[in-house]
Amino acid sequence: MTVRLLTNIGRLWTGTDVCSNAAVLIHDDRIVWAGPASDLPQSVPGIIDDIVDVDHVENLGGGLVTPGLIDAHSHPVYAGNRWAELAMRTSGSSHSAIAAAGGGVNSTVTVTRGTDPWTLCNGVRERLRQWILAGTTTVEAKTGYHLTRDGELADIRMLRSLEGEPSMPRIHATFLAAHILPPEFFGRRRDYIEAVRQWAGDAAVAGADSIDVYCDEGHFTAEEARALLLTGKRSGLKARMHACANERVGAAQVAAEVGCASADLLTQANEDDIKALAHAGVTATVCPGSALNSARPPAPVRAMLDRGVTVALGTDHNPGQCGITSMPLVIGLSVAMFGLSVTEALRAATLGGASALRVGDRGSLAPGMLADIVLWDADHEGAFAWAFGLRALRVWRGGVPVQA
Repeated sequence: MTVRLLTNIGRLWTGTDVCSNAAVLIHDDRIVWAGPASDLPQSVPGIIDDIVDVDHVENLGGGLVTPGLIDAHSHPVYAGNRWAELAMRTSGSSHSAIAAAGGGVNSTVTVTRGTDPWTLCNGVRERLRQWILAGTTTVEAKTGYHLTRDGELADIRMLRSLEGEPSMPRIHATFLAAHILPPEFFGRRRDYIEAVRQWAGDAAVAGADSIDVYCDEGHFTAEEARALLLTGKRSGLKARMHACANERVGAAQVAAEVGCASADLLTQANEDDIKALAHAGVTATVCPGSALNSARPPAPVRAMLDRGVTVALGTDHNPGQCGITSMPLVIGLSVAMFGLSVTEALRAATLGGASALRVGDRGSLAPGMLADIVLWDADHEGAFAWAFGLRALRVWRGGVPVQA
């Protein structure tokens, strides 16, 4: 058993409250106590008889401390890049022109399928390392670039394996075989949907936490999404959706009907969609980084909050649109794009992310919670709105310092 005391915290943002001149007491991987240093208990029954006997004392130099951040939407399992496609897009090329030139999601599918597992794993490992060094201790990581049974299951097992390595973030693995129709199933759409439904149980056994469906124009319909998500739920997977990113095809309504843990992106969501999400308790995960690449207005986040919808944040890291791995940058962008206060954005990146993933053991610094903690290069949370990528000085995952 290890007892660790973090002291001289200038400003502690717990997820719900702020206190100055604070301390945090950690036992193994859990928080035992957090609050003003003047209230630090002399002993904790069953943990430590005298506070002077703690195993490790760390002076944090008067800095800002928060819970570890949570990225509630990312696509880190892929090989190659699509930078040439991005250059075409910024020069005004149409989707059809890009597809004719070999771009689009299926181009990533082709490269990922052709990459040996060792090389693919090394690339994913390096990306995940960037997340945790930037202060993100939990990452929702989707599959979706193999689109074969064996490839998708191997991706899930790889994510579970990487999570167990030193200095990796916690992983919430999401099965996204319903990303796009793969080329070998052209003309056999129903066959592919039935195949994905059959793979869902195998995905759960392999270690997936959730099933996701990209419900939008050019991807999957609301009816198809409903069938896929219900199958996933019967297999024990949490349900989540890419919803209303480009067109309103009924995705948000299905997310509410099915009882999704989260509906993501939501750029085109209207008042009826927001009401449905609020009524069903579906968390809205919004991603300002990818929204920057859209000609459409950003998601109506203020309307969501006003309706009582819990909001989470994600990088939407993916090879075709957004390379962000910094949740501090996402927080800054959310303040600028969505009109959130710094506190609202921080809450969305911690407790909101925990809500989207339906995990109750992280997102705040309170007794019993996982000791996922970040010391920032600042003495006030307002720096997130200034730095656009505030630097993490130290990160603890489960009370263990992450080595840079």
